[in-house]
Amino acid sequence: MKTKIALLILFISSGLFAQEQKMTDAEIASFKQDVNVVAKKIKTLSTDFVQYKHLDFLSKDIETSGKMVFKEPALLQWQYKKPYNYSITFKNGKILINDEGKKSAVDIGNSKIFARINKLIVGSVSGNMFDDKEFTISYFKLKGQNLAKFVPKDATLKKYIKQIELTFDKEEATVVQVKLLESSEDYTRIVLKNKVINAKIDDSVFTN
Repeated sequence: MKTKIALLILFISSGLFAQEQKMTDAEIASFKQDVNVVAKKIKTLSTDFVQYKHLDFLSKDIETSGKMVFKEPALLQWQYKKPYNYSITFKNGKILINDEGKKSAVDIGNSKIFARINKLIVGSVSGNMFDDKEFTISYFKLKGQNLAKFVPKDATLKKYIKQIELTFDKEEATVVQVKLLESSEDYTRIVLKNKVINAKIDDSVFTN
């Protein structure tokens, strides 16, 4: 169970090797406005993803893939399909886990850290995170992309998450990659692709 929860906490990331250039105050304001306008229009979102888990002691990243589905205000499911079937569903204040047919649940309300992680995950999917008072945020420009780096202010959250990096497509103003760094040199990355926005998604999709 602890391993699965670790996967939950470390489910996102992306490697960014392009040169970063800090945004000016005017560029930050424009970028945030663009992202927030788009985020407010997103009612549903489905996307394929490839996840890479980087462990410092391994020569090759661990690769998994699947599909993510989001429906406002806070229904979210990560369906891992390769190399195994495993799903994590956020619904009604609970984290529902289906591990090859073995089901379990975690009550988010019983843990402040899980409540923060849930808010973080939903925010990273929708891109609507910039008013979160729990992070110190810095902004950068990349070729064809924008990058926002989030450093937790809360000491408890910082034990799990050193920094989150959200990469946005400059034209679409939506999240295309997210990188989550642990306190060590390990990180997890998810690359989002084949996005479908505002297609009809039934609530039954989020049944564990």
